[in-house]
Amino acid sequence: MLNLIIWLAVILIIAILVTIFRAHTLVQVMKDKKAEDIGASNNVNGILFMVFLVLGVILFAGYSFSEFDRYTVPVASEHGAITFKLFWITMAVTIFVFIGTHIFLFYFAFRYKHKEDQKAYFYPHNDKLEMIWTIIPAIVLTLLIWSGFSAWSKITSQAPENAEVVEVVGYQYAWASRYPGKDKALGDHNYQLIDSENQLGVDFTDKNALDDFMPREIHIPKGKPVLFKIRARDVIHSVYVPWFRMQMNAVPGMPTQFWFVPTKSTEDMRKETGNPDFQYELVCNKICGKGHFAMRHIIVVDEPEEYEKWYASQESWLSKNPDYTAKLKKSKAAESVALKAGN
Repeated sequence: MLNLIIWLAVILIIAILVTIFRAHTLVQVMKDKKAEDIGASNNVNGILFMVFLVLGVILFAGYSFSEFDRYTVPVASEHGAITFKLFWITMAVTIFVFIGTHIFLFYFAFRYKHKEDQKAYFYPHNDKLEMIWTIIPAIVLTLLIWSGFSAWSKITSQAPENAEVVEVVGYQYAWASRYPGKDKALGDHNYQLIDSENQLGVDFTDKNALDDFMPREIHIPKGKPVLFKIRARDVIHSVYVPWFRMQMNAVPGMPTQFWFVPTKSTEDMRKETGNPDFQYELVCNKICGKGHFAMRHIIVVDEPEEYEKWYASQESWLSKNPDYTAKLKKSKAAESVALKAGN
């Protein structure tokens, strides 16, 4: 905290000195001082521009390399490697253009500072120059956008037939997941069925829903395709798992999906990061209300054999909720009586 205060004090002092210097220069201009007197401040400003440019580039490069591991997390999915590659290509192009334009900007401020015998050259138009700085950026941007669009189309395309299906539902302020049972088919859902017990609105009149189970944490197998079927119960949320380079909005009334292949198990990541407590986390990346910060959900990536054992050990949601099962039976019995009475 003390270091932060010291840095803020230094920055404030520099800002005050710069302001005083600029005010002094403006006062000299208002007093109609000779150009020679003003020229001294122009030389100082020109040199400061070049110093700022050099120091800025050095500090930017130094910080980027020294803190690289802090602002990038390991990639743990096949498509994540593609996304990561596209990110760094875009970053390289952006950095090149940013530094290049600022070299010209600061150098020109130094090179063409005020001189008594120097006159600006009037350069109204140049067709060749206009074509160069229009066509080249257009080509570069087209290639970047096409690469991103191609990767996105692949990621959001139809998942492989052998993909493990997991329904992920966001609501204020938590996540819930649902798996198909032994039949490997998710049952239907209906928002009108949502209540204090059936929080996901699962339609248990669909026989495929009878063996669906809803664990407390998401388990997925390493090295196999996984399809997240995503929806929201109330407002817009966002399914975000940075290690998979995965993000997809969860929108009420508009189901979305995202498939990927995890390449590192939770144990693999614990060894790679040196953190024995490492956990993959699914978080909400949309500010969805006052409890947004709490929307975290654990994802466990298992080895295929471990995943199969875990999957086989799960009990259906109905078997864990006998009261709800009894209520369904009563409802069906009442419906049957009504049908008979109608006949």
